[in-house]
Amino acid sequence: MLGFVRSRFPALLHRDFAIFWAAHVVSRIGTQMREVALGWHLYVLTRSPLALGLLGAFRVAPIVVLALGGGVVADAFDRRRLMLVTHSLFLLASAALAWFTAAGSATPGLLYGMVALSAAAAAFDNPARQALTVNLLPPRDLSNGLTLSILGWQIATVVGPAIGGVLLAVASIEVIYAIDAASFLAVLAALTVVRPRFGLSASGSASGAAGTAGVSLRAVVEALRFLRQKPVLVWLMGTDFLATFFAGALQQLPIFAEEIFKVGTKGLGLLTSAPAVGALLASAWMSSRAPVRRYGVTVLGSVLVYGLCVAGFGLTSYFPLALVLLAGSGAADTVSTVVRQVVRQTLTPDELRGRMTGINMMFFVGGPQLGEVEAGVIAKLTGSVRAAVVSGGILCILASGIIAILAPALRNLRRDDDDAGEPVLPAGAQPAQKSG
Repeated sequence: MLGFVRSRFPALLHRDFAIFWAAHVVSRIGTQMREVALGWHLYVLTRSPLALGLLGAFRVAPIVVLALGGGVVADAFDRRRLMLVTHSLFLLASAALAWFTAAGSATPGLLYGMVALSAAAAAFDNPARQALTVNLLPPRDLSNGLTLSILGWQIATVVGPAIGGVLLAVASIEVIYAIDAASFLAVLAALTVVRPRFGLSASGSASGAAGTAGVSLRAVVEALRFLRQKPVLVWLMGTDFLATFFAGALQQLPIFAEEIFKVGTKGLGLLTSAPAVGALLASAWMSSRAPVRRYGVTVLGSVLVYGLCVAGFGLTSYFPLALVLLAGSGAADTVSTVVRQVVRQTLTPDELRGRMTGINMMFFVGGPQLGEVEAGVIAKLTGSVRAAVVSGGILCILASGIIAILAPALRNLRRDDDDAGEPVLPAGAQPAQKSG
């Protein structure tokens, strides 16, 4: 067994990373359970597709406002201590949902407010978490650790909704909120015992020192200047934003489960888990084959497949086919995500990691969450949730074609196996040099 772990998952041989990774899987399972309960709870309270779509607005607004600042803070301060604060806020938000729901006084306003609080905390937590992962692993095992992080997220996204759907049927909504609150204790406990050892700043702390600018406007300018020098990163983030904006409609799944497929809460859990099942299969496939060479074509092709699956899901009335199409959308999204992350991590210097994660958050969180609002509005105006989903999938397909025409730099982006696998950039641009 040890030989298998050493050959396939060497990152898990590092005690601190293994503890950190396992704690986040536990926490993520709780969060995915809560997402199922939250959508169902709001649907029961309002019976409105627009109300479901507005969840996206309350998730994305704090991200848009705070994500870049969160990245600057993650580059300037101790990331472990920052995460102790953010996960305490996550715990408090879920505990409040459990308390008020059990008391029978939960309202849509309360649900929106706790979602916004969690999103604000996530704007600081995500950059700190991704950067802290680097501090827990030696460079030789970093790629494996990043892969395991994606794998753990996908496992939780499969398991969490399935458990949440069952608990909705046999227990109560507040029980799920309480379990989610308790799950954050795993990360809080892990943060008290892990000790960052790699890639530390000159002071020996797990922070990037925000380059040379600290927490200031200059730190933001440094990040934006870097993006100006690497326009292909902007195209990648913009492609992800448009695809998930047009085709983001997962918050409408309670309506599909109840009114279209008539499968109730257990079926809702399966619908919510289906994209993650596809994502898990795609990850297994990608890890067993040679690295992708044509980065740009792979991303654009994945967006095309994503749009086709979403449009097909909106059209079908056959529940098993709906699960397959949602799984296909999750697989396509994962292929795109892995390739985009490889390119971003390769081109970004260490001292800008937190800020680049913060900027990227505005795109990869903003796209799907604003897409949920867009889907809710279209469903409200047309009186058909199907119309919202199908039109979104079609627009996603069109976006992939238009971007392929307008962005030859992205279309021609590829891996150079003779240069340590670094992306080959157009117009003579070169990957950023690592400092230190």
